[in-house]
Amino acid sequence: MSDSPLVFIVDDELLVRQALSSLLRSVGYHVKTYGLTEDAYADPDLGRADCLVLDIRLPLTSGLDFQRKLNERGIAIPIIFVTGHGDIPMSVKAMKAGARDFLAKPIRDQDVLDAVQAAVKQSQIARSAEKRIQELRSRYQTLSAREKQIMAMATSGLMNKQIAGELELSEITVKIHRGKVSRKMMAKTFADLVKMAELLGVSAAGSHSE
Repeated sequence: MSDSPLVFIVDDELLVRQALSSLLRSVGYHVKTYGLTEDAYADPDLGRADCLVLDIRLPLTSGLDFQRKLNERGIAIPIIFVTGHGDIPMSVKAMKAGARDFLAKPIRDQDVLDAVQAAVKQSQIARSAEKRIQELRSRYQTLSAREKQIMAMATSGLMNKQIAGELELSEITVKIHRGKVSRKMMAKTFADLVKMAELLGVSAAGSHSE
């Protein structure tokens, strides 16, 4: 697989698929084209696509139904709908369901390029954020039960003295645990640790079990 952004095109018109593919390949995108949503869905690379250019009116499964299917299965791909019918109610329905953009045929090349570029950027930002969360989760799992408990209490605003009192520990012990938490989580500042706790959904609720 190329390192270039991956764009899927699903349109039942061969000439449209060829034109869009040629245009996007000319500016460096990796492109896969399909005439039916069923064929695109069977492609194992679909979940790694950065953008889906999708005809709204298709045989068998329509673009809107395919969008619904992807949403139900948690497959998050920025979708750009294209249609030759200019159906405004359909456009509104697609956008409400999370479509990134909606373009009416015949489509200007620059409109396609602009829409795909914005969709790819959205996808890359989302993936970067997800990668960050995964890294934080991995670090969090290296904490002991006590360290997780103290991280939750500290980032919820409790002072060392308060944490020590609630857990029946000395303040020195709490400070030692907090130091270990910061090192394991790779938090340069306490503010960093608070942000990490927010991203992980860590809270002091239920942290008093030990």
